[in-house]
Amino acid sequence: MRSLLCVWIMCLSLIITGCATSGGAVADAPPAQTDETQAVDAYKIGVDDQVQVTVWRNPELGITVPVRPDGMISVPLIGDVLAGGRTPPEVAKDIQEKLSVYAREPQVAVILTELRSHEYLSRVRVTGAVRQPVSVPFRPGMTVLDAVLAAGGLTEFAAADRAELHRKAADAAQTYQVKLDRILNRGDLSTNYQVAPGDVITVPERAF
Repeated sequence: MRSLLCVWIMCLSLIITGCATSGGAVADAPPAQTDETQAVDAYKIGVDDQVQVTVWRNPELGITVPVRPDGMISVPLIGDVLAGGRTPPEVAKDIQEKLSVYAREPQVAVILTELRSHEYLSRVRVTGAVRQPVSVPFRPGMTVLDAVLAAGGLTEFAAADRAELHRKAADAAQTYQVKLDRILNRGDLSTNYQVAPGDVITVPERAF
């Protein structure tokens, strides 16, 4: 009986180890996903951009407002806070510090819900073998597939699996391979990256 118990414990240990290893592999994110998050976090808020402020466990302090011409937003309890020319994390930190006078360890998030101030710079462009090359306004959560569908989809001449996502960082340009045929026809979303403001998606034609 005791030997059976030992065998059962060993089997259970192996199962748990296998699950932990499997979970770690699934958690890996494509590199463009990380870059997209960084790009949005680095975005400088401008006049007329709309921001949403949420305070965990204090919904009455939450607001969704446009940035005023003076660069300020008005937050319950603390009044005006400078948002223009700053990133969402910077504004969230400022609000959090000011709210700490009234609430214990407030957790604040600032999210851009509409980009209006840098509308041209923040557009996402799709060119090449698509039905209608377009320049569309960036929206948080937008993916490569969203942008390609906004361009009317691919033409019959498209080399779908040789598409590329071009992103300009502060010091360099980066290019990501996009497998559009796998996305559209096989449901493989591994390269359906979230886009960032200023991204350009190019779809080449097949060589005949």
